Amino acid sequence: MRFNSSNLSLKRPTAVGATDFLRRDDKMAALLPAIERMASLQRDCAAALPAMFQYVEILSFEDGQLLLATPNAALAAKLKQQIPKLQDTLARRGWQVLGVKLRVQMVKAAEIKEQMRALSLPEAAVAAFDELGHTLEQTPQNATLIEALQRMVARRREGGG
Repeated sequence: MRFNSSNLSLKRPTAVGATDFLRRDDKMAALLPAIERMASLQRDCAAALPAMFQYVEILSFEDGQLLLATPNAALAAKLKQQIPKLQDTLARRGWQVLGVKLRVQMVKAAEIKEQMRALSLPEAAVAAFDELGHTLEQTPQNATLIEALQRMVARRREGGG
């Protein structure tokens, strides 16, 4: 589809739309500066330690004390070693972080589990496995391998992975 002004007829929700919504309600509008401050701090932490902050959330930041949630003890241990670097980076960005505490708790459970990547084989590879399955000598030693090759080729060609 080519881009033109008629393609803009579908409105998608945007961050601007969400903040406009929050500003319309007095109670929500009062929270907006705190939300924006925490989002800014989260971005700065992620910039300081991008690999770790993929799963780390800021729970609070009060009186110079930063409380972070980590999904497991292993990540907490790694993050603990990086606290001086985090504090230095945040200080350069204008945050006065006097201390950092870690709390192990599930934050983003669905994102933590790495998705298994499906093995994607080009058709040429599938064809090669198919040919191998048909050209192997029919012996008792090869029977299991031939059967496995044929099942794999059938699954790949059916699109079932």
